[in-house]
Amino acid sequence: MVAPDPRSYAALQLDKDREATLDFPDLLPRKHTRMAESPLAYLRGAAPLFYALLADHPELAEGPDGTGWLVGDAHLENFGAFRTAHADEAVAFDVNDFDEAVIGPFRFDVLRLLTAAILGGRELGSNGAASLALCQALLDGYVSVLGSGVAPTNRPPAVQRLLDKVATRSHRDLLDRRTELRGSTRRFSRGDRYRDLDPAMVPKAEAAFASYVARLDPERKLDRGHFAVEDVAFRVAGVGSLGTLRIAILARGKGQPDSRWIFDMKREGVPAAQALVPVQPENPAERVFAANTACLQSPPRMMGITELDGQPLFVRRLLPQEDKLDLTHLKAAELPDLARYLGGLLGMAHHRGARQLPAAPWTDAERTGLVQRAIVIAGVHEASYLSMCHTL
Repeated sequence: MVAPDPRSYAALQLDKDREATLDFPDLLPRKHTRMAESPLAYLRGAAPLFYALLADHPELAEGPDGTGWLVGDAHLENFGAFRTAHADEAVAFDVNDFDEAVIGPFRFDVLRLLTAAILGGRELGSNGAASLALCQALLDGYVSVLGSGVAPTNRPPAVQRLLDKVATRSHRDLLDRRTELRGSTRRFSRGDRYRDLDPAMVPKAEAAFASYVARLDPERKLDRGHFAVEDVAFRVAGVGSLGTLRIAILARGKGQPDSRWIFDMKREGVPAAQALVPVQPENPAERVFAANTACLQSPPRMMGITELDGQPLFVRRLLPQEDKLDLTHLKAAELPDLARYLGGLLGMAHHRGARQLPAAPWTDAERTGLVQRAIVIAGVHEASYLSMCHTL
């Protein structure tokens, strides 16, 4: 294999970043600042680099069989807590981001998560041997669950701490963090997280939201007054998605100032994995919705789709229980159990969304091959990260 040139991939990613932020170019420096925090942060924002690397070097994309719905951007911070569609169900912890989802070989997701484990382990202070041990733990959890279809139940301490923390949050907490109260009304707090939306876009956003509500509840079982729009803003969030149109909607909810509902409407585009696999459905928002539905036992509450000026939007209601693992506060001793658990969650998502499960459990040789490929991919990402930092 001809060794990949990290500088060329760093340049490719910079080009992709500029392309992704064409509509909101002032967010490009913010995106690069976030990506420059660490090699793992760079990986989070560099899905195009990952798939371009696999496309240019097919030997890196080889591996064991099994196909179905992929997360598409499997990494350590794309697992988190959220409330599900079942009102009486406890808060779930699972895969929580399917923006890059496609149907393809399961090994692509596993390679990306292994790469994240190597980079994340090193970032959290693990030496090389310990980081590779995380890969083995991840594969142990993944292969066992993919074959059995039995979801992992032994939550590691880091996950349980997160669930305990979010369980105490109230709806008032969410509103106080994101909105400000003016008399008996609320509005989004303008600043780092929310900005004024172009006035010409506001009525279009309200119409798109109304279309989402009509699709969400065609039988009109829900009081339409709950969805009356009280404020609209441009939302600044994410790393890979910075520069994407995201619209925040503040709706009336149950009518009291402390019961307003917040929705996120996010434009979806063509996933980075298009370099390797056909992308279906053609409508990107429908693709993200289908992946959530296929891979999760209980998808997030009130998710749906709409469009604005022909742009497909994936819509979800934000709830106070949504949160991600804080990797900076994890202890090294906790990482193996966490890696095994996250591998199991990915295996369960793949099992649910499978088109063709492996004919037999992945062998030790196949697993070793995946780790060896992840080592190469992690090295290219780290070198590309340093090249980007040198360029900025």
